Amino acid sequence: MRFSAFVSVLRSVGPVVIGISLGFTLSLLSVNWTDEACYIDGKEGEGVTVGQDGLLKGARKPNSISTGNDVESDEDFEPRIVPYKQVQQSAPKKFFRAKYISTELGTRERLFVGVLTSKNTLNTLGVAVNRTISHHLDSVIFFTGMHNRKVPHGMFVVSHGDERLIWNMYQNIKHILDHYINEFDWFYFVQDDAYTEADRIKTLVDHLSMDQELYMGKPEEFIGGEMEGKYCYGGYGYILSRTLLLRLQPYLENCRNDILSARPDEWLGRCIIDYTHTNCVNEFQGLQYHHYELGKNSDPSKEESEQFKKALTVHPVADPEQMYRLHRYFTEIELQKTYDEIAKLQAEIKNVSVVAFDGNRSSQWPVGINPPFEPKSRFEVLKWEYFTEEEIYSCIDGSPKCELQGIDRMDVADVIDVALLELNKKYKPVLHLKKQQLINGYRRFDPVRGMEYTLDLQLEVVNQKGHSRSITKRVHLVRPLSRTEIIPMPYVTEATRIHIIIPLTLQDRSSVDHFLGVYASNAFETSENAILTFLFIYDPVEAQQVNQNDIFASVKAQINTYERKYPAVKIPWISVKTETPSQIKFMDIISKKHPVDSLFFLANIKTHVNSEFLNRCRMNSINNWQVFFPVHFQDFNPDVAYHNEPHPATVDLVKDAGHFDRRSFEEACFYNSDYMATRTQMVADVQENEEILDTLDIFAMFLNYSALHVFRAVEPALHQPYSYQACNPRLSEDIYHRCVQSNLEGLGSCSQLAMLLFEQEQGNST
Repeated sequence: MRFSAFVSVLRSVGPVVIGISLGFTLSLLSVNWTDEACYIDGKEGEGVTVGQDGLLKGARKPNSISTGNDVESDEDFEPRIVPYKQVQQSAPKKFFRAKYISTELGTRERLFVGVLTSKNTLNTLGVAVNRTISHHLDSVIFFTGMHNRKVPHGMFVVSHGDERLIWNMYQNIKHILDHYINEFDWFYFVQDDAYTEADRIKTLVDHLSMDQELYMGKPEEFIGGEMEGKYCYGGYGYILSRTLLLRLQPYLENCRNDILSARPDEWLGRCIIDYTHTNCVNEFQGLQYHHYELGKNSDPSKEESEQFKKALTVHPVADPEQMYRLHRYFTEIELQKTYDEIAKLQAEIKNVSVVAFDGNRSSQWPVGINPPFEPKSRFEVLKWEYFTEEEIYSCIDGSPKCELQGIDRMDVADVIDVALLELNKKYKPVLHLKKQQLINGYRRFDPVRGMEYTLDLQLEVVNQKGHSRSITKRVHLVRPLSRTEIIPMPYVTEATRIHIIIPLTLQDRSSVDHFLGVYASNAFETSENAILTFLFIYDPVEAQQVNQNDIFASVKAQINTYERKYPAVKIPWISVKTETPSQIKFMDIISKKHPVDSLFFLANIKTHVNSEFLNRCRMNSINNWQVFFPVHFQDFNPDVAYHNEPHPATVDLVKDAGHFDRRSFEEACFYNSDYMATRTQMVADVQENEEILDTLDIFAMFLNYSALHVFRAVEPALHQPYSYQACNPRLSEDIYHRCVQSNLEGLGSCSQLAMLLFEQEQGNST
């Protein structure tokens, strides 16, 4: 009984006891224990217990201050003034940020190619080497002795200023150690009188271990045979590893001073052997360095040797013509290997598709090409274009039929030739086919496959006995998309200031108030980084009366009102007198008043400008690279689009409300430097015909007189209400025709115009 009573009491009191014990434990843990005695005013405190070792035996509260009441002292506590000493801030370390990810990660390219040339052969054999290997390799640099007055286009040449061969070789190795040793794993040197099969050299180094001390080429014994080891003969080129060059680096000066030789390749070989004990080899890790010695006046197409067909380098090459013949021969070999590999893969795909669920139907035609694009709705169905050998029935200007010309004509001719070639491959030697005519042609662009063609060909078929007859054959062809390539674009930023230029004529005065209201809410109130500039256009009569009767007085008053409303905003304006308004003449004046790096947006008074479009203007206009001509969305004539209906207050971007006006080129984004450079290209034509300034617009100027990319794209953030444009008959015929077509297409959609005609005919009939 007593034990059960004790247990019951323990159950009720136990949690309380445990809680109190835990509280004391946590309070003790929160106390700051110290290993030093507490001192006040430099004296040892007497109110604390100090052990024999001089350390505290107790604890004090954190941030506690002892007073005179707590300690016994002979003198009162007096505060001390500690003088302020300014902290000497050390200069912050400059944070290094690598320019490229490869630099930061420490990754390197595989192969560096150095071509040893001379002043006399740089423009002949040097150019031939560059044209045959530079587009296959990442880095090709030409090393020469004396400076050349004119360096061939597209070649990077390093000149050492001395014709001594050994000195040049020393400078070549030193230049690589100073500039490229941390960027590449392998270094390949070759003379300009040797042909190099670039893809084979790349394949060779891709299969080599980068941490090996490797000296690879065609081994040769030293002159006289007194020295042990072999060097790599320079005529056939040689490969050096990065590890080997780094080991050689401390001894390079010794090699220059101590080793005497008449040949640069022998000098380098002696240097490598003496200080790294590495000999030249032509085989390493099961990989062979194949080379071939070319005879005098030999024809590459007649060489049947297997050693020649497998060669990485061929030497000596007599002239550029022989270099190009060699390049053609080896390119054909590699191309045939590629075709054989494609055929092998296609056969494997066919064999595998047999065991698939759908059988052979699971393998698409052509074998190995992506299956056709599958539209999700009727709006995504790809359109076929019909063509003949002379005409095409889908024209840019909307015409039902136009002449097949330019690149399109070349494309159709090439497709027909390929079709005949493949048909003859299939039916020879039993039949021989000749083209009579193209009956029907269809093509469409599939974004996942490429350009697809269907041809109905009328052919003349001739058998082995010479009998012939005419047949019709339908063929299908695909021009597949080749390897996609990322085009590097210059850097652009959204922080660039835009100068918005708005030309104004007498007829545009009524639209200024609405434009300023929209622009103020989109730019002034959001502190947009843009400057609005008005260009007042006077004719000679209006300019003479400007002091008595200024036609733009009301507009200038509105500008002053907005400048008072937004004190941080200034709206400059420029006055121009001209009989024939011209975009180029206006921009000539504006260009001179702005810095070269200014970004212009040439707009219309009816254009609604917002921040979204201004950012795209900044991103799509690239200095010395690209100009941007946006396609604005224009409302239809409200009397047509909303016939017998109330007009809406706001217009949405739907097909029944308006359209993207592809005929209009009034809006443009471009840099002042690009305008000035293009305008300079016009000088000769303007001197012959001054009227060209009145007949061309900015778009035609950039298109005809500059090498810049003219970027054209629909712009949903650029909106214009309906307005009728007064077309200038003095402009060129194409520009005037565009203006007339823009007015006609801006009336309404085809269905809306048809309904109006239907109602009109119904009214006339009654």
